[in-house]
Amino acid sequence: MNTQEHEIHVYVDEADLFEFSKSEVREGLLRSPKELAPYLLYDEKGSELFEEITELPEYYQTRTEKKILGEIAPIIEERYEFRELLELGSGSSYKTRVLLDEMHQSGQLELYLPFDVSESMVRQTAEELSREYPEMGIYAIVGDFNRHLGKIPSGNHRLLVFLGGTIGNFKPQTAETFLRNVARTMDPSDRLLLGTDLVKDTAVIEAAYNDSRGVTAAFNRNSLKVVNDRLGANFKPDAYEHRAIFDTEKAQIEMHLIATSRQDVRIEAIDLDVRVEEGEYVLSEISRKFTRSTVESLLASAGLEMTDWFTDPEEKFALSLGAVRG
Repeated sequence: MNTQEHEIHVYVDEADLFEFSKSEVREGLLRSPKELAPYLLYDEKGSELFEEITELPEYYQTRTEKKILGEIAPIIEERYEFRELLELGSGSSYKTRVLLDEMHQSGQLELYLPFDVSESMVRQTAEELSREYPEMGIYAIVGDFNRHLGKIPSGNHRLLVFLGGTIGNFKPQTAETFLRNVARTMDPSDRLLLGTDLVKDTAVIEAAYNDSRGVTAAFNRNSLKVVNDRLGANFKPDAYEHRAIFDTEKAQIEMHLIATSRQDVRIEAIDLDVRVEEGEYVLSEISRKFTRSTVESLLASAGLEMTDWFTDPEEKFALSLGAVRG
């Protein structure tokens, strides 16, 4: 048995992320209404809290998506016989192991390409997977979606995956641009497997983001601690309430931090003073919800066409396959 080496290519570092954080926080807090970039939710503590969220009874997305993956993995592998798997926003590759197992058992899988902004997570995952799948090559990329998709090496018969409904965290134009850039990396034999949360009863959606145990509230407030730690700010996280509201017109859940009293905030790293009035909403994340037709439209706007559509019996979540239009 020949053990494959794994390669890790790093295009962002702590200094780069620090400069990026400064510009993002400045731009967001000077908007009206004020915003915080969603990536601020995912430091080490935030990632731990999110993992806890995925196990909550109200949060249906993760378990539903994983169940669909388990059902469709043999179908996808038999139909397309992919030789490579590229995962965008790979994280721990927890759900992707369903696909890796199926592709590895078929003997077709030659290369796994995880792409994520967290170097520590990428290195840990690459080492774990090298042990679990010793005959599989690993080419890992530490980079930012907006700047480093061009660093992905060319390939063919490749399955690209973007799971978790993460595309819903992008504003419409940003999502189109991102998918258009992804499409440029694709060969005609490739497919994009896209996870999307679906439009459903408002109460079900809002419950998933306002859990009874308050884990999502802690997750949301943690983003203020991240700004404090990284940029020398003096936010008082406990002086903000968490609230998630579904906007039916935009078909998106909006996570807010609401000031319970007037806050005068200083952010040293960007030399910025900000006043947050009592009752003012600060937007920390959106999560857009889709229908089959809006997913098809989104893919079309990026030069892709839907070839397959998979969902659960209750149509809570969907996975779709897209191909480059000929």
